Parts: sequence; C-alpha cells; structure tokens
Amino acid sequence: MKRDILKQFDLADKVVAITGGGGDLCGVMAQALGRMGVKVAVLDIDLEKAKARSSAIHQSGGTAKPFQCDVLNIDQVRNCYEEILSIWGAPDFLINGAGGNNPRGSTTDEFFDLEKLPGPGAQSFFDLNPSGFRQVFELNFMSIFLVTQVFSRGMVEKGKGSIVNISSMSAFTPLTKVAAYSAAKAAVSNFTRWLAVHFSRTGIRVNALAPGFFMTEQMKFLNIDQKTGELLPRAHKIIAHTPMGRFGEPDDLIGTLIWLLSDASSFVTGVVVPVDGGFSSYAI
Repeated sequence: MKRDILKQFDLADKVVAITGGGGDLCGVMAQALGRMGVKVAVLDIDLEKAKARSSAIHQSGGTAKPFQCDVLNIDQVRNCYEEILSIWGAPDFLINGAGGNNPRGSTTDEFFDLEKLPGPGAQSFFDLNPSGFRQVFELNFMSIFLVTQVFSRGMVEKGKGSIVNISSMSAFTPLTKVAAYSAAKAAVSNFTRWLAVHFSRTGIRVNALAPGFFMTEQMKFLNIDQKTGELLPRAHKIIAHTPMGRFGEPDDLIGTLIWLLSDASSFVTGVVVPVDGGFSSYAI
C-alpha cells in the first residue's frame, strides 16, 4: 500500500517546461524536479540564468536544457516548443512561472491623500505610466495565455498533462501599492479556473500555486531599504500578519508543486493553492 501511494508521486522520465526557470522561485522548482528524474526545459529571457540552472541540475545528476525565451514573443515560444518536441517529445508538465513586478506599475504610498500629494519621484495612482502598468500585466498574465496556447497542444494530443500557473496572495486580496501586479495575478487565478474547465475532458489538469511573501530579488524594492538594507515598515507588517512569522523560502513551494503535477492529485483541477504561512487565514 505504501509503495502504491509513493508511486503516485513518481515523476521520473517525465518532461517539464518551466518559464522563468532561471529565477529565484522557479529555478529551485527546476532543480527539485531534476533531482526527481524529470527532464527539465529551463526557459528564461536571460539565457545565462537558464544555463546556470541547467548546469546545477546536471551537477546533481539530472537532465536539463536551457532555452532563451521571451514569453511575450510568440515566435520564440513556438521555437522553444518545437525544439523541446524534437529532443524529448511533448512536455508532460508546464509551469508558467515567468512574471514579476516593476516600480512603474506600483504606487509609492498605500493611501491617496489629497492634502499630502506625493513629492518628486513618488507615484500616486494618477502618476502611473500606462506603458509600465501594461508591461507588468502582460508579463504576468498574457505570457501564461501565450505559452499555454502553444505548449498545451501536445498534452491534448497525448490525452494527459498537468499545468501549474504561479498566482499570488495578491489575487485573493489586492495588496497595497502593487496595482498592476495585483490585477494581473487575479487574472491568472481566474484564467486557471476557466482553463481547468475548458480542458477538463482532455486529460489535462490546470491548477495554480499562490505563494505568500517570498523575498525574491524583484520584490526587494518594496520591502528593503535600498540604502541601509533594513526591512521597511511594509515588510514588518507582512511578517506580523503571517502566523508562521517569517517570509517563505523557495523550498516551501516544492511539496505542493509535486502534488499538483503528480497523479496524487489526479482528481484536482481548477484550484489555487495558497502557500503562505497562514497569511490568507489570519484576520485581527
């Protein structure tokens, strides 16, 4: 019985494509899957980062190949898919991890105060640049649409596959300041559910992870004083509102990811799973 249960989590010899695979969170996912015997296609706009993650996978005895890919460039996405197809066949799994935030899509203050307008270099809602807002939204949402449209075709033909999108706590309750990011992640969660229903009779399952607060490089500008390196008041508020009392570590995502990819979750589709140290459950 124990052996049968563990077999449900066996991912050996499967193929995964992971966008943003050179980054802080998805890079750790790529390495963990490589150690489990999964053939890992590491897609990243920064080829050097993709190469570094692939090298780390090789060093731990796994199989991986780096691909330079701008997830908003449909031609590059298609070329990557065709190359993966020629090497390993159609991927069994897709992890849509490319994304991130940008100051151009965020306000500098939590609340708009007409009597205390932002000073030089500050941004209120009225100062947000439409192109910056659009860039953040497209990177986090449109990339998932484009990549999934290309990579899911092979899964449909095989009659089986698992797609995991990376959502956010901000999809449940929009976080202050990060207007574009919050809107995009809410769209990711909604699209995850929509696609799960659309693909429900093809053998493809579609779910999402919603990480809590992980101190990635892209989020440090909101939480760390760039001059002193000290945590900003916002970061202290986050920890105070997280029952487990800490920021997440990339390894904290691995168990849930493996469950969602594997046959252990064969009747699970259309869910967005918080991995947040209790943040979404805590209210004062």
